[in-house]
Amino acid sequence: MKTYQKLLNIKKAKGCGFLVLLDPDRNSPKALADFARGCEKVGVDGFLFGSSIMVANHFESSLLAVKKAVKKPVIIFPGSSSMVSSHADAILFLSMISGRNPNLLIGEHVKAAPAIKMIGLEVIPTAYMLIESGALTSVSYISDTFPIPRHKSDIACAHALAGQYLGMKLVYLEAGSGAEKPVPLEMVQKVSRYVDIPVIVGGGIKNTTYAKKLATAGASFVVVGNFLELTTKKQTLDNVKGFARAVHSK
Repeated sequence: MKTYQKLLNIKKAKGCGFLVLLDPDRNSPKALADFARGCEKVGVDGFLFGSSIMVANHFESSLLAVKKAVKKPVIIFPGSSSMVSSHADAILFLSMISGRNPNLLIGEHVKAAPAIKMIGLEVIPTAYMLIESGALTSVSYISDTFPIPRHKSDIACAHALAGQYLGMKLVYLEAGSGAEKPVPLEMVQKVSRYVDIPVIVGGGIKNTTYAKKLATAGASFVVVGNFLELTTKKQTLDNVKGFARAVHSK
């Protein structure tokens, strides 16, 4: 079964799925694998794997370690065309449609496409939209783009629908790693109702209460990453378990 179909099945069965973002630039391969294994045991539905910028050189080894440790889908969340690997189940083929940087609309994709085809990696075309979060985030700085204003749900809806019409299979509303403010509930609700494809929401989600509200608002998947890195191991897995329970609306 294709990974994308697995995601659709998770959404259908649970109402909203919970994904954990693993950053290979912040931890060793063993630490990431151990953490992923623990997350899987407490209810995580899958993993996104990637970083806005890679300083460390263990992307491949970390991805392989995580893939060997878990049975849930491991999906590359690429920060550049170099983040391609046969060890993953799929890759989010992110087109940053909220900005007008041609490199992130098509440039990086052209570089990555031949390698993806060569290794037979499943591609999930994703309309990636950066949403204003109250402070400059890594993704905004690295991408050199302006986010969609957080109070302009109509602009977000128009971009998301354009992404759907371009053939994207997912919409990803991104506040950014460690964002001060998460994506507004009103925007999530309006975008989810406006398009016919699943909507992923991530960035700045610091508590289970808001995560549950995102699921209720219509998010198909909620992603948490940076917040979990700020807590101890036991606290982290307790938090993961709490997020999973809050997000699963069925």
